Amino acid sequence: MKRLLSRLTGAFRKKDTAPGPAKEHGFLVFQHTGEVIQAERILREAGFSVEVKGPPPELRTGCDMVVVFDLMQEPAVRTTLEAARLEPLRSIPMRDPLLEPVSLFQIQDYGEWFMVRAANMKITVERATGKIVNVSGGGCPDVPYLASLLTGQRIDVAEEPRIKGQTLCSYALQRAFEEARRQWHHG
Repeated sequence: MKRLLSRLTGAFRKKDTAPGPAKEHGFLVFQHTGEVIQAERILREAGFSVEVKGPPPELRTGCDMVVVFDLMQEPAVRTTLEAARLEPLRSIPMRDPLLEPVSLFQIQDYGEWFMVRAANMKITVERATGKIVNVSGGGCPDVPYLASLLTGQRIDVAEEPRIKGQTLCSYALQRAFEEARRQWHHG
């Protein structure tokens, strides 16, 4: 009887400690990609948990990225951006599954290698060694330079593209690099 009572009590405790409702998220739409990059940096420096994703097709504005944030923090997020003189075109709550932003990353498995694509930039890594075997994409002038620095380096010790890069392509390459590093460590 004591064991049964103990199990029932444990079951009730688990229910009492269940997490509350999931956070509701929204996303900020900007006119230009540079504004998304700036907003992400400003909000992260201010301590907000944000993520850059691709907008749903029906909400594309010429900028193919949005900033996803905790909707409960919208007033503070807007105040932070206003202080930096940065204003989004729209703020959209993600209540409808059709309005869900999409991942910036596409990952291709090539057996011995995997490729991570972020926007128009791609980085390919050898699974066994973590060696970067190819960097491609984009049309920015710093891409060949960044590719020459990264190719042949191990993903876990290579210098991040953001250190030497200056363009939107280098931003996308940085995001692909981070995801490739994460994939290699967890893959």
